[in-house]
Amino acid sequence: MNNLEDSYKAKGLRRQLVKEIEGKGIKSATVLSAIGKMPRHVFFDSIFLEHAYEDKAFPIGEKQTISQPYTVAFQTELLNVSKGDKILEIGTGSGYQAAILLELGAEVFTIEYNQKLFQKTMNFLPKLGYNPHFFQGDGSLGLPKHAPYDSIVVTAGAPNVPDTLIKQLKIGGVLVIPVGDQKQQKMIAIKKLSQNKASKKEFSHFSFVPLLGKDGW
Repeated sequence: MNNLEDSYKAKGLRRQLVKEIEGKGIKSATVLSAIGKMPRHVFFDSIFLEHAYEDKAFPIGEKQTISQPYTVAFQTELLNVSKGDKILEIGTGSGYQAAILLELGAEVFTIEYNQKLFQKTMNFLPKLGYNPHFFQGDGSLGLPKHAPYDSIVVTAGAPNVPDTLIKQLKIGGVLVIPVGDQKQQKMIAIKKLSQNKASKKEFSHFSFVPLLGKDGW
């Protein structure tokens, strides 16, 4: 995370990336615009510029990854973000997803399990001008102190849908979470219709690092 400069070449590679993920089915103009603005190469310690704009996940240390841009776009599109939305992100990681949500005008609460990654990203993201509310701890339990949220996005694969997260949603809010085993998951979008009723949509197939913590692995 050393080179914060955004070159003409990087912008060109991002335009290609946006075309690629649009071709894979991402329709939201605001999500595509945010991906197109975000200098993904600065979220890596050292990497060839071309690799930063491939539609792939990459390791960022601590057995974690920066998600594939298509996956970030897919999850973000499911959230249907409006300006001012209060969003909980579980799994801060590199901070790339949080930065995309902030670019869309959301107020972001983000929690990271890994202490080293938490410190690194908390020091780094504000240098780019992105300032979510940072927390370190067990994201599988959510962040009840600041609930309810307009939406919750989980950026690690969970064994099931934690009820505690649904409880932390506002009525009409959406939880987007990958659920499955530790190799492959289905993306699940749950809309909270009332205090005890929700609707569910499933999308296949995604691959995330495991969600750690009490309600994770």
